[in-house]
Amino acid sequence: MSCARYLKEMLAPLRVYRLEGTLNGAELESIGMALDGPAGALEELEREMLLTTAESWGLDQIESLLRRRPVAQTPQDRREALAALLRIGGDSFTLAAINDNLRGCGVNAVVSETDTPGTVEVRFPDVPGIPDGFDEIREILEDILPCHLLIRYVYWYITWKMLEERFSCWGEIEAMGLSWGELEKLVKEEI
Repeated sequence: MSCARYLKEMLAPLRVYRLEGTLNGAELESIGMALDGPAGALEELEREMLLTTAESWGLDQIESLLRRRPVAQTPQDRREALAALLRIGGDSFTLAAINDNLRGCGVNAVVSETDTPGTVEVRFPDVPGIPDGFDEIREILEDILPCHLLIRYVYWYITWKMLEERFSCWGEIEAMGLSWGELEKLVKEEI
């Protein structure tokens, strides 16, 4: 709502002023237009100063405070990733907290303990092979995981058995007109 409309609605119940087609109305329109600029700037500032509502430069400002940028593109994903990064603290080293932080950062990885003390495995359950942007993902993982842990990365690749379980015949696959990369994304690893 424009400031002029707001001012007129505020004064209308008094029934003292004729607000349409008069000097009073024109004055309120003029004042309202002058107030619209600062009101818009304040509205943008209010939106961008809160992580939960920021959409552009507010997210950039928060990211500039952090060592790593989250692996996220959309404003909602960036907000969730930044919230996860900001949650990391001294008590963030349980397995559940680490996996929650990774999910929040937009990293499609799952950390699990191994039988070997001081070693964890990192899997990428929804991505066959080595994920795109792995170098950036690895840096984020190594920042989040405690430095005394040995990290073993585990990759998986599509197998003929996976294809046989998902599709009844090769003709069904060919009818979909998929590239090999697209076909790999249809079959998920079972953990």
